[in-house]
Amino acid sequence: MSSYYEKVGASTIRAVVDRFYTVVLDDAELKPYFSGVDMARLKRHMVMLLCSVLGGPEVYEGHDLGDAHRGMGVTGEHYERVGHILVTVLREDFGADDDLVEHVATVLGQVRGSIVEVGAAG
Repeated sequence: MSSYYEKVGASTIRAVVDRFYTVVLDDAELKPYFSGVDMARLKRHMVMLLCSVLGGPEVYEGHDLGDAHRGMGVTGEHYERVGHILVTVLREDFGADDDLVEHVATVLGQVRGSIVEVGAAG
């Protein structure tokens, strides 16, 4: 049985991440979270993270997700919005199958508590 990573490949994951951030940065409510962020570095980390989530050989060596997002004031609404964008990009722009999309959605649910700040407006 092949992994999701083997089904889609690293080059597709890089393209997904590029498209994902294009959509995120076009969203007026989400764009402020990325002010002053080194987007090339962030994209590299996101590629490694997504490769790892999908069962690839890449090991995510970035900051702990909770540490990386601490103090950003990420709201539940904005977290859900970002997750929806990722799922939409996977499904509609890259034709990902339901199993892969469900796997990513499950992981998003598992890490939500590390990223969303309790008491953040929204």
